[in-house]
Amino acid sequence: MFGRRKRKAADEDVLEEEILDETGSDEDEEDSAAEDVDDADADAPGDDEPEAELDEWQRLDASRDWREEGPFDLSEVDLDADDVERMDFDALILTPFDGMQLQLQVNQQTQQLQAILAVSGQSVMELSLFAAPANRDMRAEVRDEMIANAQKAGGKATLTAGPFGTEVRRVVPITTQQGQHGYHVSRTWFAQGPRWLLRGVLMGEAGLAEGVEGSTELLYELFANTVVRRGDKPKVPGELIPMTMSPELAAQTQQKPAGAR
Repeated sequence: MFGRRKRKAADEDVLEEEILDETGSDEDEEDSAAEDVDDADADAPGDDEPEAELDEWQRLDASRDWREEGPFDLSEVDLDADDVERMDFDALILTPFDGMQLQLQVNQQTQQLQAILAVSGQSVMELSLFAAPANRDMRAEVRDEMIANAQKAGGKATLTAGPFGTEVRRVVPITTQQGQHGYHVSRTWFAQGPRWLLRGVLMGEAGLAEGVEGSTELLYELFANTVVRRGDKPKVPGELIPMTMSPELAAQTQQKPAGAR
């Protein structure tokens, strides 16, 4: 697809510990942003933690470069190397597939675009981007928080090997507005890059599937081909990085309130 640039040494850094909320809520962001986030990173421990102290899932994450085939940082690719039509949401650049439908999660108070939902048949993937420092892997802490939240809600979460490292699979009981009871089933992928963490939550048929074939294949390709344009603005680790879009792109999509399913 696009040309691949040589990855910079800085891109090999991993992210600092921080727990993300499931909905990517940006409450209290303005207060948090006042902190000197970059200076705080300097005191964090590095990635030289003895392997014996890592659990099996951390060892899996550290076993290879899970982003070798994407997702990519903007510094790693040359988007001018081909004539593929892409959708530019500023922080995220997507390569759409045939028949893809998009829905947008917008914070109704700030009008910020928080997440993108890509729909393929009966499968959905929610894409959202978060800030992270460059010197510690945050995926294990995020997974622990997701597991705790699922258990608190009366559900369960398990870990398994996925296409981008450790994958989180969750089953959480829900009650609809009509009083009907059911379960929300999902799979979550993470990809970490230079000071960012990309999250993809698979729902519908893809949330129930195994591997990346069938109903999951197109969503897998979308996730892998995503290009991240984080920007240089200092952000609190775990802070949601909002997206923007041109009026022309907005006309092609359907807005959806944040938190809606």
